[in-house]
This record gives sequence, structure tokens and C-alpha cells, in this order.
Amino acid sequence: MTFYGVTDLWTYVIGAIGIILLPGPNSLFVLSVATARGVKAGYQSACGVFVGDTVLLVLTALGAAGLLRSNPALFMVVKYAGAAYLSWLGLTLVRSSIKKWRGTDEPVQQAAETPVNLAHPFKRALVISLLNPKAILFLLSFFVQFIDPSYATPAIPFLILSAIVMAFSALYLSALIFAGARLAQTFRERRRVTSSLSSAVGGLFLWFGAKLATASLN
Repeated sequence: MTFYGVTDLWTYVIGAIGIILLPGPNSLFVLSVATARGVKAGYQSACGVFVGDTVLLVLTALGAAGLLRSNPALFMVVKYAGAAYLSWLGLTLVRSSIKKWRGTDEPVQQAAETPVNLAHPFKRALVISLLNPKAILFLLSFFVQFIDPSYATPAIPFLILSAIVMAFSALYLSALIFAGARLAQTFRERRRVTSSLSSAVGGLFLWFGAKLATASLN
């Protein structure tokens, strides 16, 4: 039995929740922005993620994964561009945290300055979302399992599945944004703790970049 062309809806819901809860560069960046700059900037970065995810969903529907599979050179360009960008974000976070650590005795106002890698949250979140070819491949392989190929209008089940995953993503990112705002209040005057967390986040971005650089189409 299908629901407007969607097969096994509840299995998809459970799977979508599990996928969203897995840590990744998008959610980590939103949390970092909210911690450094507050709720408003956190939602700006979340909007960048939503736009990027929407573009990826549309590209998936148009067969972008097949294009990447048939053009290995294009896949390599996108893959290494994404890996380089994530690595650059990681390095700038680590460098910023080192400066904060060394400036423990500086005025508190300087600690509140916006790191350059968090200065444009919407644009940076959008780029992080888009420069990930594995996301396109994953979305295609995941969505296809729950769409009835015999349904007269395949766009309808695709829109239903997309709306579900975007709704869960919005709830999850909102939770991260408010958690980050609370962390900001807790660590505002604990500069060494803040710099240690920034360094850890930077290390994770470097790991994401390395993981993407070694990704394959298989």
C-alpha cells in the first residue's frame, strides 16, 4: 500500500531521522555560528543549509548523480573543491582558537570579534551544503527506495519525501541553534574553554575534508 506514491512511509521517516541526527559539516557549522554569533546568525546559516539542500534535492530529481557517475573528471573537481573548502574552514578555526588561547589576558571585547570563517554564515553554509557530491548520490539511493515507480506523477512522492526530511532538518537545526546560544552564554568569559572547543570543531572540519577527498562513486 502506498501513500501518494510513497512506499513504506514510516520506515522512511525513521531512516530520515537517523540520517539527520548523524553529525556532519552542515549541522556542525550551524552550531558553531550560533555559539559564536547568536540565534539570528545561526538561522542565517540554517537558511543557507536549507537552500543548499533544496538545490541538491532538485539536482537529484534531475539525475545529477548519474551525471557525476558518467563524468569522473567532473566528480573529481567537485569532490576536491569541497574537500579544500572544508579543510580551509577547519584551518581558520584552529588558527583563530590558537590566537584566542594566546590572548588570554586581552580585553573581553576582543574575544567577541567574529572569526573570518563565520562572518558570512548564509553564504558559507550554502557552499558547504553544495560542495558535497556524496550527498547527491546518497539522496538518490535513499529516495528511490520509497518511490513507487508505477505511480502516475512521480514528482508528488518526491515532494512528500523532500518535505519530510526538510521539516526534520529544520527542527534539528533549530535545536542546535538554541543550544549554541546557551553555550555562548556559558563560555563567553572562559576564553580558553572556548578556544579549545573551536580547535576541536576545526579538527572535525579537517576530518570532513579528508573524508570527502577520499570519497568514491561506489
